[in-house]
Amino acid sequence: MDEIVHTAVLGAGVIGASWTALFLAAGRCVTVFDPDPNAETNVRKYIERAWPALDELGLTARATPDALRFVARAGEAVQTAQFVQENVPERLTLKHATYREIEPLLQPGVIVSSSTSGLTLEALQKGWKDPSPLILGHPFNPPHLIPLVELTANSETGAGVLDQTEAFYVDIGKVTIRINKGMPGHVANRLQAAIWREAVHMVVKGVASVEDIDKAMWAGPGLRWAAMGPTTLFHLGAGEGGLQGFCDHFKDTFNGWWDDLGDPRLDDYTVKLLVDGMVKASEGKTTAELSAKRDKMLTAMQIATRPHRS
Repeated sequence: MDEIVHTAVLGAGVIGASWTALFLAAGRCVTVFDPDPNAETNVRKYIERAWPALDELGLTARATPDALRFVARAGEAVQTAQFVQENVPERLTLKHATYREIEPLLQPGVIVSSSTSGLTLEALQKGWKDPSPLILGHPFNPPHLIPLVELTANSETGAGVLDQTEAFYVDIGKVTIRINKGMPGHVANRLQAAIWREAVHMVVKGVASVEDIDKAMWAGPGLRWAAMGPTTLFHLGAGEGGLQGFCDHFKDTFNGWWDDLGDPRLDDYTVKLLVDGMVKASEGKTTAELSAKRDKMLTAMQIATRPHRS
């Protein structure tokens, strides 16, 4: 397949705007569709804010934020595209309507990758006459800074689409995983849901404050997990004994902890506990200020860890 140069972004909310910034920074042309009359203003502002970090990450050697245009219809956006990133809101009827509009206008060999976090590939495919161009390419927010993309294909996906999609994402700086069996939430969201469930449980039980539980994560395992995953780290935790030695030593401990994990629900009482705790932890900083702090740290961590990846 020739190099993908012309891309389209359908849906330009936070995820779509972030994808747009990344595609531009990786030297691609981007055509954007979003029905919001303020979409162009919002996306251009997002790109302006994101560009310094993308420049620092070294993605902009052949890039310009001006290789960008906005159109009034989804079908118009995809007519010249080689790769389409679909970020339409998580309503199946809306996604199906979008697919019906764009399918007749796609050029042969074009890939349509959906950012969906909550819908299955099988459900999305029902909106197509021929679903072979469609694949799931679920990013982690914000896509221009977090490298992960979770890929899901199945027997209805066209030959080569998975490999071509993976190659494109890797070429623009992403890290991909292949999901072999679809589950709600995919892989990464289920992992963070499991961690947050226990964090919420400990808040409800009064074990520690929202601030201190968050601190326990970023100052402890979060640092290690930025380098390697939990199973690999436990493999290293037993020295020469490896993962077998770790399990032999700690299996009873972990079984006991797993039996004791909580099962909270986000009812009004629990939500209020979390929100009040977050107000205290944020120390008066706005979400925009916290986001800027997050993005600065994410950029620094990317620079620090990226050269060491195998």
